[in-house]
Amino acid sequence: MRLTVSRVAHFNAAHRLHRKEWSDEKNQLIFGKCNNPNYHGHNYELIVHVTGELDPETGFVMDLKILSDLIKSEIEDVLDHKNLNLDLKEFAELIPTAENIAVFIWKKLRPFIDNDKDLEVVLYETNRNYVSFKGEGI
Repeated sequence: MRLTVSRVAHFNAAHRLHRKEWSDEKNQLIFGKCNNPNYHGHNYELIVHVTGELDPETGFVMDLKILSDLIKSEIEDVLDHKNLNLDLKEFAELIPTAENIAVFIWKKLRPFIDNDKDLEVVLYETNRNYVSFKGEGI
């Protein structure tokens, strides 16, 4: 029997969507307000889903306290109140779009989740804009 357990988390971060090799005009055309040279911030909501077999001994798919601690140490402590472009080497050359941030989070968490379990990251940048990543293509 496969079930999914989920944990919700939150972090605040600033970023700028910008390609150095493009002109200011092209960056503004493509990225709009998100290209603000002084950066801008979001209150990100994160949902982490872990899907796997129910352990008959514990009744868990995964201990949610372990998942909570993992999200705190690997994601919230790393991203919260940071300027993603300036504070994280991973985004020095990679544009910190919601899509790229979701992949970053998935890659940070995957090594800690047993291989027999599926991992999905859902990242809300705003109430209306969100991205979901399950690791396809990696």
